[in-house]
Amino acid sequence: MEEYVEQNAKAWDHLVEKGNIWTDGVTDKQIEAARSGELDMVLSPFKRVKAEWVGDVRGKKVLALACGGGQQGPLLALAGAEVTVFDASEKQLAQDRRYAEKLNLDMKLIRGDMRDLSMFDDESFDLVYNPTSTCYIDEVRGMYQHVHRILKAGSYFLTSITNPVLYLFDEQKALKNKLKIKYTIPFSTLKSPKRSEVERIMKGNDTIEFSHTLDDLLGGITDSGFFIQDIYSDGSGFYMMDSFIHDCHLAVRAYKAKGSL
Repeated sequence: MEEYVEQNAKAWDHLVEKGNIWTDGVTDKQIEAARSGELDMVLSPFKRVKAEWVGDVRGKKVLALACGGGQQGPLLALAGAEVTVFDASEKQLAQDRRYAEKLNLDMKLIRGDMRDLSMFDDESFDLVYNPTSTCYIDEVRGMYQHVHRILKAGSYFLTSITNPVLYLFDEQKALKNKLKIKYTIPFSTLKSPKRSEVERIMKGNDTIEFSHTLDDLLGGITDSGFFIQDIYSDGSGFYMMDSFIHDCHLAVRAYKAKGSL
């Protein structure tokens, strides 16, 4: 994997150690609900994914893409799916392994770069579930093409994207409920105006992020052969940001039509 992908893996390993909310597994209530086929889980950061988007997963092969942390994978498996969890962070995968052992679940856990899904055969999966993560890779169109290839015709790709406009703002000030434009978009941490900032991040435990364009984030999905059937918006968790921008994240349901290659 490229250096920045390994950096992001290290950063997420660190977040697991800190008990970040996207790494801390599921509750007993979610576990019991999943056993009866009710999936209480997110695709975008906060809103519960629509039940009809996921549907009945019993006996279906599901790829939980960039989806470690012991959150969605175990619930999908409890609901009857054959789950493969694919993530760059070993400690995120360890969270899934912990639930697999605790709940006697048979899940495949694979560490890898989400941009390269070449290990999977054509039309291998009935569903690809990809929570917000495209902001951690430098190029999304190739990933979308991989997903289209490995999905069976008549199946769905569920993903969540970050609105590129969020990357205009100084994150540290946003944490203090202040909005100050600091960057241009499309944003890349690797192209920060200050080389010292990039070096600091690479030596520490921060993530490398990319905003992309809406053309790539949404147009890339349709250009790969998918039909976008539904979208819903979600917040960022920053009060001031959410007060001005009501679609900080977009959850997307994309369909691979029957007869598609």
